[in-house]
Amino acid sequence: MIEAAMIWNEPNNKSHWDPEIDPEWVLFGEMAKAAGQAIRAENGSLPRVLGGISPIDAAFISRLIGYGVLDEIDVVALHGFPLDWNLWQIHEWPRRVEEIRAVTHLPVWVTEVGVSSFGAEEVQDWGLRRTAELLRGDVPRIHWYSLYDLPRAWEATTRHKEAEGSSYYRHFYMGLLREDGTPKPAAESFAGLTPDLGICQWFHFEDHRLDDAVAWMKRLGVRHLRTGLSWADSFRPDALAWFDRQMEALADFDVTVTFCFTPEHRGIAPHHTSAPQAKEEFAEFCAAMIRRYAGSGNATREPMRVSAG
Repeated sequence: MIEAAMIWNEPNNKSHWDPEIDPEWVLFGEMAKAAGQAIRAENGSLPRVLGGISPIDAAFISRLIGYGVLDEIDVVALHGFPLDWNLWQIHEWPRRVEEIRAVTHLPVWVTEVGVSSFGAEEVQDWGLRRTAELLRGDVPRIHWYSLYDLPRAWEATTRHKEAEGSSYYRHFYMGLLREDGTPKPAAESFAGLTPDLGICQWFHFEDHRLDDAVAWMKRLGVRHLRTGLSWADSFRPDALAWFDRQMEALADFDVTVTFCFTPEHRGIAPHHTSAPQAKEEFAEFCAAMIRRYAGSGNATREPMRVSAG
């Protein structure tokens, strides 16, 4: 079932939102408000989650409050990777959460937290257990990133690619499972932390790992899952068939579904990080997905209507 709808992913990170096009996040704010209103119109009981911010920045949240964005949001989400990319230490997690609570009354979720096994699998295992010690009981949702390592033949969703040096290659080692599907030591530790800890796992278009991922998540005791439906992918041939297959496979989990990624032909610039030419088109995509997979509280499906632009 759909537990919550997330509007975008890491909007204050240039790997996911282009600050050269929208340096003050005005266009993002307008888009997020339109999407929040569209989701509420389709299903007023479904929590609307602001795309997890990375870095964790109270000033960014205050900026969005000033734009009225949080009037159309029910939950604020955070992403943090202190052992890999952030400029703070893992024991600071409670303080980072409190920094956000100081500027908003909304609930705070941690929808991506993880540790790469790039250096050592033992470090990942320790980081998982320490993260759980710090966050369990403090925030209502914790989504560990991720179930699978990213296949080396794929690209990580980041703007700088190999220019990031070792930071780029850490993206490929975030899973509890190696690329070949075998478990790392952290997988056993994770099984002892569910259902308090959920998973964040992105599925690529027609992802060959979907069925195995479902089996593994059930084996590990996962209840809460965060994944995504890509606005860009919605223009691919047979997109709806893939979306149906993905969501049906995930029906036994409480899913936070993330709506993001601008189609190249609908962006101000031809890139998935671009602000859209028309915010209403993204809002329409969000509404169509809620109609189809969450509805207004019943299981009825209606035909998807997504603007071709």
